[in-house]
Amino acid sequence: MWIADQWKEYEVLDCSSGERLERWDKYLLVRPDPQVIWNTPKKHPGWESRNAHYHRSKKGGGEWEFFDLPKQWNLHYGSLTFQLKPFSFKHTGIFPEQAVNWDWMIEKIKNSHRPIKVLNLFAYTGGATLAAASAGASVTHVDASKGMVSWASENAAVSGLSEAPIRWIVDDCMKFVEREIRRGNQYEAIIMDPPSYGRGPKGETWKLESAIYPLIRLCTRLLSKRPLFFLVNSYTTGLQPAVLAYMLGTALRQFHGHVDAQEIGLPVSSSGLILPCGATARWEKH
Repeated sequence: MWIADQWKEYEVLDCSSGERLERWDKYLLVRPDPQVIWNTPKKHPGWESRNAHYHRSKKGGGEWEFFDLPKQWNLHYGSLTFQLKPFSFKHTGIFPEQAVNWDWMIEKIKNSHRPIKVLNLFAYTGGATLAAASAGASVTHVDASKGMVSWASENAAVSGLSEAPIRWIVDDCMKFVEREIRRGNQYEAIIMDPPSYGRGPKGETWKLESAIYPLIRLCTRLLSKRPLFFLVNSYTTGLQPAVLAYMLGTALRQFHGHVDAQEIGLPVSSSGLILPCGATARWEKH
C-alpha cells in the first residue's frame, strides 16, 4: 500500500462504525466512510468536540450538521495551498490520500530534467495539477464541472501558481481527448481520476467499468515519443489494483514501461491502522 503520511495539517484521528474523525488544520470533522466496518469504542474526545458532522441518509445522500466551522479555510501541503469548504456528499475539496501520488509525480517531473507537458483528466479541484505545475510542468487541467475548474484555478492562485503554464478546460474528458488527437497535441504524462459514474457538461453519461479502458487506450495516442508516466486512480470498490495495472500494462505495451498498482491509504493516529482509500496504478518509462 502507498501511504500518504507526510501531512502536517491533516490527520485521521480515529475511525469506527462507518465514520472517520479527521483533523483539517484546527477543525475536526466527522464524515462517513464505507470502508470502516469495525465498531471500536469512540474514546477520542474529538468525537464529541467536532466542528462539523456529515450525516448520511438511509435514502441516499445526506447533509452537514455544523457546530463551529467557517464557510472556507485553507490547508497546506508543502508549497501547495488548498481552499476547503464543506459541500455536497461529504466532500471538502481535496482527497488527502492523493498526496502520496502528488509526491511521486513531483519527483518524476523534477528528475526528468526536460520539459514535461501533463494532461490531467477529471481534474477536480486541482491537487495533481498544482503538484505537477509546482515541479515545473506545463499542465492541461480538464473537468466537466465549471465550478470545480474555477475552484482549482483559485487553489493555483493561493499556491502562488497563477502565472504557471496551466490551461483550464471545462469539457467532457472523452471528447476533449478526441479533439486533442485531431489537433496533434502530445503529452509526456497523463493523469486521470475518473468517477464511478458521472455526467458531462451536456448530459453525457460516464460509467467507469465500461468507459475507462477505451479512454486509456485513446489517451495512449496523445503520448509523446518519450512518455514519462501515466497514472490512473479509482475509488470504485470493484476495480482492484491488479485490474488497473493490467489495463495500463495492456494499453501501453508498445511504450515498453513498468506498471505498479497498489491501494492508497491514510494512517490512523489512535490505532496505528492504515485506512484504505482507493487504488492507484502508475505506469512509468523504464
